[in-house]
Amino acid sequence: MTVSNETVFTPEDLAAVEEIRKRYPTAQAALMGVLHLYTRRFGPITEKAIRHVAELLGLTPEDVLSVVTFYEMYHRPPARWNILVCTNVSCRLCGAGMVLETLRDVLGIGPGETTPDGLFAVQEAECLGSCGTAPMLSVNEEYHERLTPDAIRALIERLKPASPPDAWGGGSR
Repeated sequence: MTVSNETVFTPEDLAAVEEIRKRYPTAQAALMGVLHLYTRRFGPITEKAIRHVAELLGLTPEDVLSVVTFYEMYHRPPARWNILVCTNVSCRLCGAGMVLETLRDVLGIGPGETTPDGLFAVQEAECLGSCGTAPMLSVNEEYHERLTPDAIRALIERLKPASPPDAWGGGSR
């Protein structure tokens, strides 16, 4: 499918979009899966991305924008490892504050900040859809659940030797 945007899915991407669409009764229901595919391919969801995905799925830009602005996982800061900490009610009640405090202790940064080397960025997320496994966080869309301070420290230590930052934080995990 060709769209009026300069960022266009490859034929393989379009096949993946069709596979996503087959799993859902409506284009609206398939939207999150397509947004995940888009961020893996092109990076952050921009204004152009919203128009592209809307046109691709036959939705309005407002339909796409409403999902993008609710789920913060689609706003990726430019770091190699983008950490989203769920701070919605379930996670907050189960220890989201501890997660943020541990990240501040280990990385020296808090929400909205990036480490000077560009390896880590931390953001608060309103909902990551994993309420039953709180407290949790995601790193480049990979979920880490039922966290403890020791588990967070071990995760960060495992990620530190990673390759240098790329353009938007994607790449190998």
